[in-house]
Amino acid sequence: MTIGRKAAGVLHRSPRLRLALLLAAPLTWLVVAYLGSLAVLFLSGLWTTDPFTSDIVRTWTLDNFKTLFTTDVYRQVALRTIGVALCVTVLCVVLAFPIAFYTARVARPRWRPLLVVAILTPLWASYLVKAYAWRVMLAEGGLLDWLLSPLGLSGPGYGLTATVLVLTYLWLPYMILPIHAGLERVPEGLLDASADLGARTWRTFRTVLLPLVLPSVAAGSVFTFSLSLGDYIAVQIVGGKTQLIGNVVYSNITLDLPLAAALGTVPVVVIVLYLLAVRRTGALSSL
Repeated sequence: MTIGRKAAGVLHRSPRLRLALLLAAPLTWLVVAYLGSLAVLFLSGLWTTDPFTSDIVRTWTLDNFKTLFTTDVYRQVALRTIGVALCVTVLCVVLAFPIAFYTARVARPRWRPLLVVAILTPLWASYLVKAYAWRVMLAEGGLLDWLLSPLGLSGPGYGLTATVLVLTYLWLPYMILPIHAGLERVPEGLLDASADLGARTWRTFRTVLLPLVLPSVAAGSVFTFSLSLGDYIAVQIVGGKTQLIGNVVYSNITLDLPLAAALGTVPVVVIVLYLLAVRRTGALSSL
């Protein structure tokens, strides 16, 4: 019997061994490249920088993490970043739900695939192209100012509001698609039964539709929240003087790498806590 046949026989008799060999490569990549990089990030935050030479001093200290908690600027930046991520997520839910409801329940079946493609189309364009397009629209005398001038209003310009608007536009498809998929799985008879029993539209939405689609909403929020939390390019382009964690980390990489690493652990911790919170809704199984 050849070695190949012997190996095939062993694998045939040991399904767990087959599964282990199948998952060995991706799990090794996950541990080494992903979890390993996070471990290096955390360990780098425990180092310090020589104030005279700016060289990294590899001595273990918690000074960088103490700085994050004791310095008002970093606390404000962290809270502002979390607030922006939450605001973007809420806006995406408010905008995505009616769009997804139309594409999944109202539009004719033959049009639904085309509408989904239309939702995906903005994702095919470059991130930078979309961000700079918004920069042009938000500029003084730009498109928003032109549209609002007959009402005696003006656009928000560059700043925190512009950042929220751009991030909402960028991540909206990631919220629409999970909600669309969740609405497609809702049996049509449930909505008809609710109407037959006398429930009005708002009551049907609140007591029947929303509980069934909530895991899909939470799944979409994982994308919008995490992507907004770590973004720094949109802030650089339309944020004006606004400071979020991403661009603070970027500005400190060459000046104080250990402090930048400590700052970089904040979004990781927040995302882990957020995932633990949404796990109870069954959102992770809807991803």
